[in-house]
Amino acid sequence: MKELDLLTSGYLEQFYPRAPAEEQQAFAELLELQDTQLMSYMLGRVTPTDGATARVVSVMRTLLSPAAETGADQNCS
Repeated sequence: MKELDLLTSGYLEQFYPRAPAEEQQAFAELLELQDTQLMSYMLGRVTPTDGATARVVSVMRTLLSPAAETGADQNCS
């Protein structure tokens, strides 16, 4: 899905380089999921049970907000 490609590339460019190793691994594992599962996470229909994965999904979901489109929300925990 094009939308998921935009979210994953957005995270990769803006947050991945300074994310802790645990979150970088969680991001890599997210890329292995089926599109439908990843979309469920992005839409908040399902919450990841793993803490690192939940944090990555939370950051990725910020890329869906209007503030992210202007570059105003680029903080990563």
